[in-house]
Amino acid sequence: MKLAVMSDSHDNIWKLRKALDIINSRQCEKIIHCGDFVAPFMFKEIEAAGIAAHCVFGNNDGDRYLLTRIATQSNGLITLDPVIGEISIDAFKIGFTHEWPVAQGLAATGRYQMVCFGHSHQYALTHAGGTLLLNPGEIMGKDGDPGFCIFDTATQDIQRISV
Repeated sequence: MKLAVMSDSHDNIWKLRKALDIINSRQCEKIIHCGDFVAPFMFKEIEAAGIAAHCVFGNNDGDRYLLTRIATQSNGLITLDPVIGEISIDAFKIGFTHEWPVAQGLAATGRYQMVCFGHSHQYALTHAGGTLLLNPGEIMGKDGDPGFCIFDTATQDIQRISV
């Protein structure tokens, strides 16, 4: 299964729309978003794309009540976890969070084949023991090349996509 991994969209609705168009065209079946949507209207964009999204809060998400309400009312399209999320796809277990120290802790447990995180706005791909650690960089485009990653669970191939 192909899934998109993104983070730090920070209200850049135009970059998010471009990313969602690419995600649809590449036939990704799920999205992992590692936080910092900022405003609730970003969830409306994700919901409109019609792709299941698994998300966590970041440190800049403003109206957490409204974000939670939109996720709850999305008919199962948006799953929102407070700090740590996890999904299992074809026995491939992925943990995700916003901050690097939490990602390090998740990787240290040995429970996950991959841990995704954001916050720094910088793309990073590394290993800790048997765990792949992925920061997809930022959607916003403030600190570098805006983009996200596509991960194929069958081949474990990761592509960084610029938007």
